[in-house]
Amino acid sequence: MPEIRTDVLARLFATIEARSGADPAASHTAAMLAKGPRKCAEKFGEEAVEAVAAAAAGDRPGLVAEAADVLYHLQVTLRASGIAWDEVLAELERREGRSGIAEKASRPKA
Repeated sequence: MPEIRTDVLARLFATIEARSGADPAASHTAAMLAKGPRKCAEKFGEEAVEAVAAAAAGDRPGLVAEAADVLYHLQVTLRASGIAWDEVLAELERREGRSGIAEKASRPKA
């Protein structure tokens, strides 16, 4: 099994945090964050659709590139929404070792 390098995601979130106060004219991240959570979420959704399209087309290089875009825009959306990367990691740890069926059944009903 290949080495899992989750530290790159922590570094990415730290970079997003650092650029959140930058000049939007000089930083794509700052420009996205300046548009607010709704616009960040829309862009995240666009990237997710592009990843789905690449996967459906069997476009391996395209899917790899789009998956990276999805992860970046997810983190930008989280930052814009005031959610720390550690919160997401804590939720994943909470779910670790549980079957997806059991985890889903434990969620409060909407």
